Amino acid sequence: MTIRSLLRTCGWLTGSLLTLTALSSASVDGQTPPASAPASASTQAPAGDAAKRLAHARKLLKEVPLIDGHNDLPLALRDVQYDFAKMDISQPQPKLQTDIPRLKQGGLGAQFWSVYVPASLQGDAAVTMTLEQVDAVYAMARRYPDVFEMARTAADVERTFKKGKIASLMGMEGGHSIDSSLGTLRMFSRLGVGYMTLTHSANLPWADASPGPATLNGLSKFGEEVVREMNWLGMLVDLSHVSPDTMADAIRVSAAPVIFSHSSARALNDHHRNVPDDILRLMPKNGGVVMVTFVPQFLSAVVAAHGGPESEALGKLRAQFPNDEKAVADGIAAWRTANPGPKATLAQVADHIDHVRKSAGIDHVGLGSDFDGITSVPVGLEDVSTYPALIAELLGRGWSDEDVRKLLGKNLLRVMREAEKVSAKLQAERGPSTATIEQLDGVKPASQTKPSTGR
Repeated sequence: MTIRSLLRTCGWLTGSLLTLTALSSASVDGQTPPASAPASASTQAPAGDAAKRLAHARKLLKEVPLIDGHNDLPLALRDVQYDFAKMDISQPQPKLQTDIPRLKQGGLGAQFWSVYVPASLQGDAAVTMTLEQVDAVYAMARRYPDVFEMARTAADVERTFKKGKIASLMGMEGGHSIDSSLGTLRMFSRLGVGYMTLTHSANLPWADASPGPATLNGLSKFGEEVVREMNWLGMLVDLSHVSPDTMADAIRVSAAPVIFSHSSARALNDHHRNVPDDILRLMPKNGGVVMVTFVPQFLSAVVAAHGGPESEALGKLRAQFPNDEKAVADGIAAWRTANPGPKATLAQVADHIDHVRKSAGIDHVGLGSDFDGITSVPVGLEDVSTYPALIAELLGRGWSDEDVRKLLGKNLLRVMREAEKVSAKLQAERGPSTATIEQLDGVKPASQTKPSTGR
């Protein structure tokens, strides 16, 4: 598909020299800590020494698993049919933002691998492709057992981290992957999928997505049942991509903390994919976590504005070459060369993290990069090797060691444990839901609305 081809057009620069260069340009040496983020002088690396801050960041990454909420590597691997002989990620892969050498350099402890399929797929096709993505994650863990280990629970993450491996979890990016079926949802949970983003970029029969226009003003009755069944299963309810009304409905219905696997702060950039302040203020009561993303157009209004002409150019290329993905990819690469756009920065990512911290609290912020799901990156955060530079930036802003540990993984581990407790309680009280979307909303799943192909 075109998006997968586009992911392969970008070459990503790596190396510690770039990391240090970006750090020196993005960090603010000696900055007075904000009132909401008091520094712990006894444990802080000197704020004026970039090299010491970076070394201190690497030390913290060895103490607590850095849990990234969203990485689209499985989608990128689909171009080679998940064949690791064709794309061996144990070796540097400059066309990707993720490979094993850079994962080790970046200190990643756990990753929710996105098993994303495009929202244009519906019904059986969406379910099938999602299953293929799940299979790809298992195949990756099987191919590189010294690096990855499949995980589902908070205890799994901590045990795997102590082994020196990367805990591999999965998140479904969009409820279209279950074809409005709670049975399908339950089977994905059994396969190890740890969260589901309620929508992707298009409305579902039971939930509104963030681009709009709204058709339900949030969740339908069946949508609420999906949230309740996710609580029963212990799956995290992910509210990235959904509309603000859907966010509010899901938080109201959910008995467990919710997450935003890859979103940023709407107050800093009024993009529909970002989280409004009134939703951020609900996080302390709900207990959830907003995992700030590195997507440039979510970080910067200037970058987002440049995206309009690029989208128009991409649309023209798709119309001109409807069946030639390489031509579309080559064309948009040429367009970008001729029309270089503004760049987001590592410092802007830190600004969004600081805003979520200020509005929701230190216990409710995390990281969700979206590496290999984006075709441009912030300066200083070019790939998975660069996490230490971001942590060093926060240390330079006065973050204490314990607050960094919460951002890295302690907050998300708490959410996972709470979801597991809620699941155990609910499963002791009732069995799985037998509700259907037809019963609750009077709507048939997409796979049941197609013409019959039987005799």
